[in-house]
Amino acid sequence: MIMLKYGNTNTFYFPGHLGGLLLDTDYAGTLNAFYKALKRNGISLKAIRYVMATHYHPDHMGLVGSLTEAGVKLLLMDVQAGSVHFSDRIFERDRLPFTPVCEGNAAVISCEESRAFLAGLGIAGEIIHTPSHSEDSVSLVLDDGDCFVGDLEPYGHLAAYESNPILKSDWDRILSFSPKRIFHAHMPPSIPV
Repeated sequence: MIMLKYGNTNTFYFPGHLGGLLLDTDYAGTLNAFYKALKRNGISLKAIRYVMATHYHPDHMGLVGSLTEAGVKLLLMDVQAGSVHFSDRIFERDRLPFTPVCEGNAAVISCEESRAFLAGLGIAGEIIHTPSHSEDSVSLVLDDGDCFVGDLEPYGHLAAYESNPILKSDWDRILSFSPKRIFHAHMPPSIPV
């Protein structure tokens, strides 16, 4: 895994023997910074086979449309299908250069299908639905113990959310995989417990 830092959102690249997976992008308007981050890390755009967002808020999917237009295929979880255009109005309002996501040729899979799909790329793990941040939020849990949770509220904050059974359920599910490191979108990695 390679973490690309070129804006406010941590972006992760997972090389695979049949092409890599890019998890999250930053805000619209950061495309040039993204290309510079690729170059710094020795990654070619052609090496990225799929791009996936942990959820469709503006700071996680701002470049997805541009990347798919450039030939990267969208990996879309079925639980995210209704949220793909959530950020369009925000980008239009802010007059940012963005390309709307065209999900017409996306690879749409369910969480239950994710392990086999990722294995086909050479990535050992699965994608799970973690809807406490937003209904379309998903997390990537790798068999090596790394877990990528987007904007999921940190485990250490769980006590502050006593009346949020969805957040507790998300963390119970993640912890059932015995993760070693948790990667959030806007903070350094942490140990889960």
